[in-house]
Amino acid sequence: MFSRRQWKLGIPLLVVVALLAYGFWPRAPKVEVVRVASAPLAVSIEEEGKTRVIDRYEITAPVSGVVNRLEWDVGDTVKRDQVLLGIKPLTSEVLDPRREAEARAQVAAARATLNAAQQNASAAVADADFAELELKRISKLAGSGNVSKGELDRARTQARSARATQRSAEFAVEVARYELEAAQTALQYAGKTTADNGGEKVQVRAPVGGRVLAVQHECEGPVKVGEPLLEIGDTRALEVEVDVLSEDAVRIRPGMHVLFERWGGDQPLQGRVRVVEPVGYTKISALGVEEQRVHVIADLVSPYEQWQQLGDGYRVEARFIVWQADEVLQVPASTLFRHQGQWAVFVVEAGRAALHEVEVGQRNGLQAQITGGLKRGEAVISYPSDAIRDGVRVRNDR
Repeated sequence: MFSRRQWKLGIPLLVVVALLAYGFWPRAPKVEVVRVASAPLAVSIEEEGKTRVIDRYEITAPVSGVVNRLEWDVGDTVKRDQVLLGIKPLTSEVLDPRREAEARAQVAAARATLNAAQQNASAAVADADFAELELKRISKLAGSGNVSKGELDRARTQARSARATQRSAEFAVEVARYELEAAQTALQYAGKTTADNGGEKVQVRAPVGGRVLAVQHECEGPVKVGEPLLEIGDTRALEVEVDVLSEDAVRIRPGMHVLFERWGGDQPLQGRVRVVEPVGYTKISALGVEEQRVHVIADLVSPYEQWQQLGDGYRVEARFIVWQADEVLQVPASTLFRHQGQWAVFVVEAGRAALHEVEVGQRNGLQAQITGGLKRGEAVISYPSDAIRDGVRVRNDR
C-alpha cells in the first residue's frame, strides 16, 4: 500500500513520464495525396517568335539622279502601279558599245526572268487548285471515317501551303515586271543630257500593293542606281519566325499545330508549321551560354479579322504541340522519383506507403503519362520526403 505522500509524488511523476512518452513517440508523417486520373494531356515546346511579312519588296533607284522628297510615311497604304516618287536623271556618260551591250543584256535577262516567273506562277496556280480538290476529296472521306484525322490535317496544310506558294509566285511576277521596267529605264536614259530629256523625271511606281514598311531616303537629294529608297509589303500576309533549340527542332515537323499566345489579343491564334530550316546558327543566351538555334517558320491559320492589328516584327509566344491525347492516365510530376534506375511512386494502401515502380510515357513538366504500374483512382503521395519509405505509416488530414 502506498502512503498518501507517495501518491502525491507519484501521480505527477507518472503524468510527466506519459507526456514525455507521447511527445517522443514516433508519429506517422503527414503527406499530401493526389488521385491517379484520366484527363487530356499535351506536350509542347514554348519559345518566343516574331511576325514578318511574307512578301516584301525594296524599292531602289532605277537611275542615278536627284530624287524628290518622299511624301510617304511608314504604315501608308499604296496601290499597285501607283507613283511613289520621281527622279530627275543626272547627265550620264555616253555608253560605249560594250557597256551598251551589257545594258541590253540586262534588259533581256530581266525579260527572261519575267517569263520564268509567269511560268512558275501558272504552275503554282495549278498546284493550288489540285491541293484544293484533294482537300475536298479527303474531307468527304474523313466525314465517312475512311481516312484519319492526321491525313485530313496534312491535306489542309498542303492546301494552305500551295495557296501561299501561289501568292508568292504572283508576287514574284510583279517584281520581275518591275525589274524589267527598271532595266529598260536605265537603258533609255543612258547617255542623255538634261536637255535631251527636257527635265523629265523618271517615275518610280509600286510593283505591288501593300503598306510602307520602311523609308530609307526621305529627303530630297542625289541617289545612285540601286540605292534603296523605301520598302513595301502586304501586312495581310504574315508568317511567324521562331528560333528554337536544335534539340527541340528535331521534334517539330511541318504541319504541326502551334498556338500563338501573349500577342496582345484575348484569344490564342492558331497556326501551322510550314518549314523547319535545315541550317542552325549559334546564339548567346542571356546567361552567356552558347546555344545552337534553328528557325521554324509557321503560318497563321486563324482568320485575318482576329489578328489584323499585328504588323511586321511583332513579338508572339509560340507553343508547338508536339504530342497530345484526350484520355491519358496521368499523375503530377511531383509524385515521381527515381528508384534503382526506374521511375516509382508511393501509393497509400491501408494507411501505409507502398512503393510502386511505374512506366512513364509523355511528360510536359507538370503532368506525366502512366503507361503501367498504376490504376485510375489510386492515391499517390505528392512530394515524398526522405521520411517516406516502403511500409511506413502515413497520415493525410484531408
